[in-house]
Amino acid sequence: MSGDLLGTLSEWQAAYGDVVHLRIWPEHQVVLTDPPLVRELLTRHHDALVRWERGIRVFSRIHGRSVLIAEELEWRAKRRTLQPSFSARRVQALVPTVAATAAEAMARWPAEHADWPVESTFTSLAMDVILRTMFSGAIGDDARRAEKAVHDLMVEATAEMYWPASWPDWVPWRRSKRQGLKLLHALIDRHIDARMKLAPEAWPDDMLTRLLELHRQDSAAWPLAAVRDECMTAFLAGHETTAASLTWWAWCMAANPAAQNLARREVREKLGGRTPDAGDLASLTYLAQTLQESLRLHPTAPVLLTRRCTRPISLGAWQFPARTLFMIPLLLMHHDPRRFPEPRAFRPERFAGSGPAAPRGAFMPFGDGPRICLGQHLALSEMTTIAAMLLQRFALTAPESTAPPRPVFNVSLRPERPLQLKLSAAANVTDDVPG
Repeated sequence: MSGDLLGTLSEWQAAYGDVVHLRIWPEHQVVLTDPPLVRELLTRHHDALVRWERGIRVFSRIHGRSVLIAEELEWRAKRRTLQPSFSARRVQALVPTVAATAAEAMARWPAEHADWPVESTFTSLAMDVILRTMFSGAIGDDARRAEKAVHDLMVEATAEMYWPASWPDWVPWRRSKRQGLKLLHALIDRHIDARMKLAPEAWPDDMLTRLLELHRQDSAAWPLAAVRDECMTAFLAGHETTAASLTWWAWCMAANPAAQNLARREVREKLGGRTPDAGDLASLTYLAQTLQESLRLHPTAPVLLTRRCTRPISLGAWQFPARTLFMIPLLLMHHDPRRFPEPRAFRPERFAGSGPAAPRGAFMPFGDGPRICLGQHLALSEMTTIAAMLLQRFALTAPESTAPPRPVFNVSLRPERPLQLKLSAAANVTDDVPG
């Protein structure tokens, strides 16, 4: 499993079906890939679930006691506190900030580049977007170092999951983790400190202000350490989903030029060259389908964090005792030919609504139930805005003899090697579609 988790789980599904029991002493673990059972687990039985303790311990060394780590009453309180920052109304209000940030970034991109570092570019842009929308700040010169820090932390966190305990961070061989955490803490602290130096009446309306107002009202319940923990999670989770998803979408567009041309034609017809606003996003239906299909092929979180049931539960015809662990590999569900014919093919029309629909739960790139990704609406709006603006300005091409990137699972799903694509000016590219 540690060598190739997704490949191993796929082999077990093929051999044993959608409910696979693992005996990893002293635990009983069940791998679920049946959509109705998965949805029943995450929705109907959500109040009987906690996240796997070992995984939470590993993540807490990065995220502290944020909403990502909290359970039960503490989680509910934190979720209610943060929800307004990610409401539909708030997300719509943030689209102009997303568009302005993307426009500034794309103005610096070259009109032509044979090996444009797409993955690194999207990561920097997503970091800048989350800092501007949540903290009213900017990434500045920290982008490259922050990108490396996040990558190092993801790799180490994934490796730690397979050990019963972790080495302390002060041991010599954990130098990259220490440095990464130090850099990210400094990045977050800089924004908090800058806000605290302003008069409260000058604070902008963003997530950081709402957290600091809670700190001012009740510093015992919301110490600055708690504010920093939530900011760290917002920064890490907020940019990683978008960056990874846009990276895979860019590959799908480059590898499928007819789909790219269709999406560009739609953007030209609907926007006419102007910057998209919140009201435009719903009209970009084919572009949304390309993003959904990319998320199906390459979900950012290919395996949900393992859950443990705190009491006996029933799923369909199955009964499981208390303390059973449940692993949910979304990638296998998304690639199941019983629900998605030709599952490895890029076919955006799957999401057009004209064909037979996959069963509920078969496609859940952001999870499901009360623990569904808090920032899913922001992520989708951000991805659609950035994708539309990219197609207005550029065309993406896979260099000749480029093999499809090999996905690697380090908490999120990324290409094994940094993705590079050929970048061209869209004005020089026809959007004609064969046939």
